[in-house]
Amino acid sequence: MPLYREEGVVLRTRKLGEADRIVTLLTRGRGLLRAVAKGVRRTSSKFGARLEPFMVADLQCFEGRSLDTITQAETLGAYGPAISADYERYRAGSVIVETAERLAEGGPSRELYALLVGALRTLSAGRIPPELVRDGYLLRAMSLAGWTPGFDACVRCGAPGPHTVVAVQAGGVLCEDCRAPGAPRLDPGSVALLTALLAGDWERAVASTERERGQAAGIAAAYTQWHLERGLRSMSAPRL
Repeated sequence: MPLYREEGVVLRTRKLGEADRIVTLLTRGRGLLRAVAKGVRRTSSKFGARLEPFMVADLQCFEGRSLDTITQAETLGAYGPAISADYERYRAGSVIVETAERLAEGGPSRELYALLVGALRTLSAGRIPPELVRDGYLLRAMSLAGWTPGFDACVRCGAPGPHTVVAVQAGGVLCEDCRAPGAPRLDPGSVALLTALLAGDWERAVASTERERGQAAGIAAAYTQWHLERGLRSMSAPRL
């Protein structure tokens, strides 16, 4: 069986037998990968902790008929413990990795991989509120996938903004003449926050109010789920 090396982010795991796990990863070169990690649930395992969700690892794998096998794992980014230890970070991280897995179904993308690693690194550092990291990732991931939202000019007629009516089905803001029935009107600061999140302007994003963050979060979630054409399970996780 051919042996290969790959860099990947652990998205999720599930038990297999008494001691093994099936690990789902987003890899840098191969895209979505599901592989068996043998013996990692034993206390004597040398690399079980390196294959937990949100970890970034350098992997050595054997190709198999249905599933590959991970034989070695070296940590490149130990983001899992810090994210899992804080519930709000964990909720945000769960949305991020679920979205990454959905987008990876379209094939490998080094840009989407780099965006995921950067989002988990920022989330684990704890300097940016988790909801902002999550919403910034969602908007930028949608953009890299080919669905860039427009928050500056009307997405239908091109009339320059600022506009405060946002229609996710249309792809962004609408002017008064193009306003769609039922499209919500946001506070101007909320639209500015969406623009900042899409651009990765964390200074502007951190200066936002709770109301602006709430409105922006609703749009980011709705926009993502509209284009993925199904809901995200982690979005509906209950608050403690």
